[in-house]
Amino acid sequence: MQWNQLLCAERLGGRAVKEEEGRSPFLSDHDKIIFSGAFRRLARKTQVHPLASNDHIHNRMTHSLEVACVGRTLGIRVGAALKKAGDLPEAILPTDIGDIVQASCLAHDIGNPPFGHTGEEAIRNWFQKEGAEYLEKLTPEQQMDVLFFEGNAQGLRVLTSSEYHQHQEGMRLTYATLAASIKYPWCAAPTQRGERPKRNKYGIFQSELDYFHEVAGKTGLIARGENWYCRHPLVYLMEAADDFCYGIIDLEDGLEMGILQWGEIYEILRPVIADKNQQHELERALSRVNDSRKPALLRGTIIDAFISAGTRAFINHQQDFLTGKVEHDLISLCDERVMNAVQAAKDLAKQKIFNHPKRIELEIGAYATIATLLNAMCAAVYASLGDEQQVTYKDSRILSLLGESHFHPQVQAREGDHYYLALMAVIDYISGMTDNYATNLAKQFNGMGEVRY
Repeated sequence: MQWNQLLCAERLGGRAVKEEEGRSPFLSDHDKIIFSGAFRRLARKTQVHPLASNDHIHNRMTHSLEVACVGRTLGIRVGAALKKAGDLPEAILPTDIGDIVQASCLAHDIGNPPFGHTGEEAIRNWFQKEGAEYLEKLTPEQQMDVLFFEGNAQGLRVLTSSEYHQHQEGMRLTYATLAASIKYPWCAAPTQRGERPKRNKYGIFQSELDYFHEVAGKTGLIARGENWYCRHPLVYLMEAADDFCYGIIDLEDGLEMGILQWGEIYEILRPVIADKNQQHELERALSRVNDSRKPALLRGTIIDAFISAGTRAFINHQQDFLTGKVEHDLISLCDERVMNAVQAAKDLAKQKIFNHPKRIELEIGAYATIATLLNAMCAAVYASLGDEQQVTYKDSRILSLLGESHFHPQVQAREGDHYYLALMAVIDYISGMTDNYATNLAKQFNGMGEVRY
């Protein structure tokens, strides 16, 4: 792959490069994502703790903003090193790399449903059980999209189909930003058969398959099989920025909620500080504040060490990224201190935070919430696609709630893949909900909600 093609600034749909004073095409992508309704709703979506009442706990928006900050610096440092080595096109600046990575970081969770990964599982669970009847008119590949719903694939759908220009290239982002946002560039069915690098993870629904090929072709991604390309090199920077933040932020939230102790957090992060004088200086500062304030004193030093390690790893393996040879993430190529710290942080979070009883209680409730919404909406939509005499007054009210313009023209015309696209529209609506709205709407559907205006 070549950087001049990988950094293509044309926009989805073959639109020409957009020239604006004081704003690069990639910074324009960043701004489009920031101002979108889909991004705004991340403020009320679960990061780790559903419906947390503590305002200090991260939600999807604060997490995405922090990942974008780390990704921007990581991208600029990598861009500066590439520029110095003469590897970037003359017109490309290091800040352009930073803008692309920052935009992809902002979008990395934009397709996540309410209640985070539990919401994904709840959607899958419903279609595998109660909702199985709605899959009969779908192709096997389309069925896999629904049976194994994936927030990463929904994210590409938000960027290219459901936000701004609905069903007409969506946000119309640059090809470079879109390619750098596709973490798993393959479809659902083969990953379920273990035929892709990451089992049970994929990034492309059948509904966005044409867009996927368009993006891959414009950026010069290497084809690896049917509907499968290698990753864009900048995906590794976006993914690393996410992992770096997970390595710190999840632990900070655990401390804030009283699930973790400062000592076990510092034990994981301390080895990352290679300079002993810097370590002693930090420890003196840490000894003067209470535990709740300690993460803020340590955070900058740790993130800088993570970014430096990520930059070195990327530059050292640049040719492997450009030839599509890297199968694992960037963290696995970093020095052992950083790699071990990030993995230990993930392990601790999985052991103590993700299995906390209160979190489990809320997760179980999320299944009932998602099931209530899917039951009502899928029944109404499928009734509308059949005999109009079968559409009840309740169905008509649900359809009014969804809005006719929410559906693809093929659904409105009752042609083509209209059953599949109708289900995807329902999933769009539900996955776009905040935790609070999903909970309140399910209560309303069950006759137990409060009047809200």
